[in-house]
Amino acid sequence: MVSKLIFVVLDGLADRPVSDFGGKTPLEASATPALDSLASRGSGGMLRVIEGVAPESDAAVLALLGYDPLKYYTGRGPLEAVGTGANFKEGMLALRCNFATTSDGTILLDRRAGRTLTSREAAALAAAVNKKVRLSKAAFKFYASVAHRGVLVIKDKKKLSANITNTDPAYEIRNGIPHALGSFEKKVRQAVPLGSTAAAKRAAELVNEFTAKVFGVMKKHPVNSRRTKKGLLPANIIICRDAGNRLPPLFSLSGRYGKKWALLADMPLEIGIGGLAGMSLIRLPLPTFAAADYKIRVEKALASLKKFDCLYIHIKGPDIFGHDGDYNGKKQCIEEIDKFFFQPLLQKISMANTVIAVTADHATPCEMKGHSEDPVPFIISGGKVKADFVERFGESYCQSGGFGTMKGSEFMKKLMSLL
Repeated sequence: MVSKLIFVVLDGLADRPVSDFGGKTPLEASATPALDSLASRGSGGMLRVIEGVAPESDAAVLALLGYDPLKYYTGRGPLEAVGTGANFKEGMLALRCNFATTSDGTILLDRRAGRTLTSREAAALAAAVNKKVRLSKAAFKFYASVAHRGVLVIKDKKKLSANITNTDPAYEIRNGIPHALGSFEKKVRQAVPLGSTAAAKRAAELVNEFTAKVFGVMKKHPVNSRRTKKGLLPANIIICRDAGNRLPPLFSLSGRYGKKWALLADMPLEIGIGGLAGMSLIRLPLPTFAAADYKIRVEKALASLKKFDCLYIHIKGPDIFGHDGDYNGKKQCIEEIDKFFFQPLLQKISMANTVIAVTADHATPCEMKGHSEDPVPFIISGGKVKADFVERFGESYCQSGGFGTMKGSEFMKKLMSLL
């Protein structure tokens, strides 16, 4: 009897053909004997995670876990807030943030401060922001999370509306779902109320006030002085997106499927979603996005299998290299995941009573340096899953897989039907 599920999501894994790889994607060009062994003994397919949308990870993960984003999505900010450990309550306004680089408070030089900001530097900048910035007639707290990422939580006497635009120009909301833009003006936007309500107008004003005052504090901070002397981009502004003022009413996966779930995740977003979905959090050290990360993750996963029926494992690495347009780095990252995570993991588990599913939450093509609407490959192996003709894990290979093409929100039901 199949009793265990290991569901691994490799963030931003899917890509497009690269000429330097002979028309193969970074995944297809990678040496991945462990993933290929899963493909050869299992069955593959393609997922349209959210039809017609280049999804952010928040809506994408909700879909993969079986929640219809059109029904359950309430903004990324609250999910990040929960995952970061922020004190968020309904009626507050929470936004996902990036430390970024601007020349004058308006012209955006880099949305992620060169992706070189350390978590320690971010914590020092966050402390200065919380100490020195004050908003008119509202309170806030800014939380640094991992590297250039953070969360802003604003509390007003009255409920604040989340119906405002982003100050981060790379994303917009389409039909209630966040959508990554293929191109955008490199300029810090003003938050604008989407509607005529006083609560939306007030929320937009507060976000814009925060943005302006933060620049005044951060541009002179010692962290940025040191970074500039080292030739690094300063993290002198904070850009915000995906506002939310309530948490989604997620059903418990354990309650719905009668299985005990545990979560091993690299990032606060997935931690927040997993907690709201009733998963038990397995704590991990902060990721370095290199080979050294995987030994402890394998150890934690194997230990967790003794206590839980289902594991949801999120690995961030591939997405970073996709955003940087670094296809060689993405290929190396995928090979390290295969060698240092999947190979030792597969040596220690019984495939007879374990189903392993591997996919991506979205595509992050190196040519775009951002998310796309492209379908993503998946493989399901182990247990009673019958082998198809797919011998390797890759975008073009999985297109002919036995599971065909599925909607992202259908994937969880399929997985649970195999247990």
